[in-house]
Amino acid sequence: MTSSSILRRIGAPLGSAAATAILFIGALWMQHARSAWPFAPQRDPIASVSGSIMPSAAATAPTDDRVAVDVNAATIQELGIRLEVVGRQSLTQEARAVATIVPDESRISHVHTRVAGWVEQLDVNTTGETVTVGQPLARIFSQELLSSQAEYLAARRNTAASGISSAVIASGRTRLTVLGMAPDEIDAIEQSGEPRRLVTVVAPRSGVVVNRGVTAGTSVDPSTTLLTIADLSRVWVLAEVPEANIPGIRVGTLARLDFPASGRQSFSARVEFVYPTLTDRTRTLRVRFSAANAGGSLRPGLYGTAAFESAGQVVITVPRDAVVDTGLQQHVFVATGDRFEPRAVTLGLQLADRVEVRSGLKEGERIVAAGVFLLDSESRLRATGGAGGHNHSAPKPQDTPTTPATDPNAGHNKTPVTPAADPHVGHRPASANALADKE
Repeated sequence: MTSSSILRRIGAPLGSAAATAILFIGALWMQHARSAWPFAPQRDPIASVSGSIMPSAAATAPTDDRVAVDVNAATIQELGIRLEVVGRQSLTQEARAVATIVPDESRISHVHTRVAGWVEQLDVNTTGETVTVGQPLARIFSQELLSSQAEYLAARRNTAASGISSAVIASGRTRLTVLGMAPDEIDAIEQSGEPRRLVTVVAPRSGVVVNRGVTAGTSVDPSTTLLTIADLSRVWVLAEVPEANIPGIRVGTLARLDFPASGRQSFSARVEFVYPTLTDRTRTLRVRFSAANAGGSLRPGLYGTAAFESAGQVVITVPRDAVVDTGLQQHVFVATGDRFEPRAVTLGLQLADRVEVRSGLKEGERIVAAGVFLLDSESRLRATGGAGGHNHSAPKPQDTPTTPATDPNAGHNKTPVTPAADPHVGHRPASANALADKE
């Protein structure tokens, strides 16, 4: 007996045993995969061969890369799928924005002198100091003002002797007023008959000194800001509204303002002004409120929050978790019995936990509100030709032709291996390939 005959007699049983082992391992693997995947295929033979389930004709806007999925009641409970009936509700939108307290710009005064001179005495020299209207702030020496006082007093003394008219006297008094002297100061020099070397600058309003621009001895002119006084009995609240919430904000919109650091209870206010432009850096819209601040607890610079509530139209809404966003389109899964069909939808305003659906759904339909992730993965997998991790487009065993009669092992009891039955088709071990070559 030749060596080739011996190898042929030994190789035939080994090849049959290897094929049987591969079949057994493949069957175990397929059974494990079916039991581990929640979407076990439950389709008729035709559907199994085609590998996909076409969407129902009732779907008004099907998706291009998803198909319907059949899920039994046990799997629905196991995956935690929750259904919700589509209905309409009032689109009450709540938006929260960062709010900041600033002084009321209409209650700010800048103190200037009307003549050039020097600050010889600064009566209020501390930022944050509270002043009252008419309170002395600084004392200025001005050569121009001193000369104007002397001319005015000389004109008064010569009135009786030279017959100077009262119009000249009135003109001199007006000049002193324009140069910054107060009426009581002019009365005082008329009584004394002597000009004042220093002229007093007084507070134009009551408030708090928010900026001090000079010190004693500073040379000043009409362009120099001596002090800045802000009346904080009423302040502004500026809120930065996010760009997505701008459509619901307008003049008159009610908001709840809260500043915990002030120690004051939250209070309501209405938008008084909406700024015409957005802040480039933050992409927010600034809106303004006005708030009474008699106690001074609302200090400029405090941060807080502004909560807006605006009641919109009655529209169809769904939970945000029910919507699958692929980047190109959005869709939900509509339940018809045990079948869940993907339906493309057009979205509108987005709230904290719900989103408006402008088209694609009707009232009374049932959608998947929870457990959408696995359902969408299965739908996409079946659309590409697979289901539950198995390729159902492979031919059946009975459809695969057997090995032709030219097989050198014909007549031996060797079980043929078909592509459908062997999960490792195209991936046989090297030892099996070598054994086949020898045969």
